Amino acid sequence: MKSLILGALLAFTTHFAFAQSVDFVEPKEGATVSSPFKVIFAVKGMTVAPAGDMAQNTGHHHLLINAASIPEGNVIPFDETHIHFGKGQTETEVALPPGKYKLTLQFANGAHQSYGSKLSKSIEITVK
Repeated sequence: MKSLILGALLAFTTHFAFAQSVDFVEPKEGATVSSPFKVIFAVKGMTVAPAGDMAQNTGHHHLLINAASIPEGNVIPFDETHIHFGKGQTETEVALPPGKYKLTLQFANGAHQSYGSKLSKSIEITVK
């Protein structure tokens, strides 16, 4: 019985120790910001690495402006609404005209292939 409980506890803690997610440190959901504004990214359970690095559990951030998250395995487009941070950056400054925006943080591997919705997070902000 003791080993069964220990095994269940180990499985439970292992699952959460390796949980993978991305988040916006700044700005937060619903924020009103002035342009330009700082965006700070966070990732848990993965290591930030530059584009080209294909080591397991590594990748880099992409900021999508008014664009949906990219399905797992698809390459993230290179255009004005899909900003790549292939040097491994974890923050940037963004300049946008006044209005409401959906910002999506998308983590992808060294070949810019999306890790999908599990490593994606969207927030809505207002630029004044």
